[in-house]
Amino acid sequence: MAEPTGVETPYEGGLDIADSTSAEEFPSEYTSESAPSSDVAARKPITTGNSYGTGRRKEAIARVRIVPGSGKWTINGRSLDNYFPNKVHQQIVNEPFVTLGAEDQFDVHARIDGGGVTGQAGALRMGLSRALTALDTEVNRPPLKKAGFLTRDAREKERKKYGLKKARKAPQYSKR
Repeated sequence: MAEPTGVETPYEGGLDIADSTSAEEFPSEYTSESAPSSDVAARKPITTGNSYGTGRRKEAIARVRIVPGSGKWTINGRSLDNYFPNKVHQQIVNEPFVTLGAEDQFDVHARIDGGGVTGQAGALRMGLSRALTALDTEVNRPPLKKAGFLTRDAREKERKKYGLKKARKAPQYSKR
């Protein structure tokens, strides 16, 4: 049997690694050194220009406009602390800015209709994420997408069925 020559044949046991082409001979586009650099993710978000975004969650709809500024929030004519007194909802709403490291760089003006407090906070977060993505897609979109802020949460309230008290709650069973 002949020694392997680096050429794969169907019956001789395959390719010999020692005789194959070394990694130095491959073009740099195929090596791990040319992977996309992290400088794109390290860039700061663009803070010039206005941007708009619409977010939806459950029955809530948020129309958001962001402008470069000092971090002032106006939601239906009220401040963030006044509109969302719960710290958890304030944190949910502020997550897109924290993810991009852009806290206190934009003023936020939002109109929110419908739904409850949690649904409105989720809708506002999605609207902010879409507005930030519209400013600079290649820099802002990947971290926001990875965090899940650009995905619409499709969970809705289930409808009530006839013969039941709620969507799934049945009346108490009585054997006799």
